[in-house]
Amino acid sequence: MPVKDPYLVLGVAKSASDDDIKKAYRKLARELHPDVNPGDARAEERFKDISAAYDFLSDAEKRRQYDNGEIDATGAAKRRTWRSAGAGAGAGAGFRNARTSSGFSFGEDVDDILSEMMRRKEKGRQQSHRSGAQAGHATKGEDAHHALTITFMDAALGATKRVTLVSGKSLDVKIPVGAVDGQSLRLKGQGYPSFMGDADGDAFIDLKVESHPYFVRRDKDVLLDLPISVQEAVLGGKVPVPTVHGKVMLTIPANANTGTVMRLKGKGIDGGDQLVTLKVVLPENDAEFAKLVEKWGARNGYDPRAKAGMV
Repeated sequence: MPVKDPYLVLGVAKSASDDDIKKAYRKLARELHPDVNPGDARAEERFKDISAAYDFLSDAEKRRQYDNGEIDATGAAKRRTWRSAGAGAGAGAGFRNARTSSGFSFGEDVDDILSEMMRRKEKGRQQSHRSGAQAGHATKGEDAHHALTITFMDAALGATKRVTLVSGKSLDVKIPVGAVDGQSLRLKGQGYPSFMGDADGDAFIDLKVESHPYFVRRDKDVLLDLPISVQEAVLGGKVPVPTVHGKVMLTIPANANTGTVMRLKGKGIDGGDQLVTLKVVLPENDAEFAKLVEKWGARNGYDPRAKAGMV
C-alpha cells in the first residue's frame, strides 16, 4: 500500500471521478514507465508510487474508508478515542454493559469495536463484489500493451527478454522461435487492475523485429545475396556462407552466374531453408583485369544479349 496521500501522488482532487483517476494514472505511467526512462531510478520510484496509488484508489471500498478517515494511506485503521455523552463517570457507567443495535458493547475496547466493524465491512464488500460479478456488473481490468524491440536473430532463434510492466514488476518474457514483427505475446493477469473485483487485465508484449544487414525473411525461409568473385564464378569452388545457425561451406559450381539460386536445406528458421542467390562482383579499378577482358573479348565476340534473342 502507498504510504503517501494517493490523491497527491496522482495529482487529482478528492472529488475526482474514477475516470479522472484512471486518466491521470495513464498519463503519468506513459511518462514515468521504466522502458521510457532506462536507468532513471527516480522515475522508476515515481512509477511504483503512482501504480500503488492507483491500486489503492481503484478499490471503491478502500477509497471510501480513506475519504471518511477510517483508514490511512497504508490501509491501516486509524485509532479513535471514545467519549461518553454523559457529564460524568456515572453517565458512562450507565451505558457500560449496554449494546448497540449493531451488537457492539459500549464496555468493549474501542480498538476491538473498530476492528470488528472493519471485518464486517470487508465481508460485505466481498459479498457485494461476488453479487456484482454474478449480475454481470464486475468489470475486468483493462489490458496493457508494451512495445518490445528485438533483433532479427532473437526472432529467428528465440530469446528471453526482461520487461517492466505497468505495475512496476519486472518479468522475463520468452520470445518463441520464429517470432514475427507485430506479434503480441500475452501475459495473463499482468495488465491494469480491476475496478470492481473482477480479474485483472492482461499484458500484451508487442514485438518489433529489427531488420538484418544481409538476411531477409520469407516465412520460414531466409534469403541471402552472396557476393562471389569472377574466379569463383568461372572456376567454381567452396566459399563460407553465413546462416542464422552459423557459417557453413557452400560449393559454387563452375560457370555460375549472377542470379543462380542455391538452397541450404534446414538452415532457415524453425526448419525452413536458406536460399542463397549468387551475385558476381567484379574487381575494383584493376587495370590488368580490364586489359585481359578486352583481349579476350576481341577474340571471342562474346554477346550475352544475342544468346537471349535480344539482338
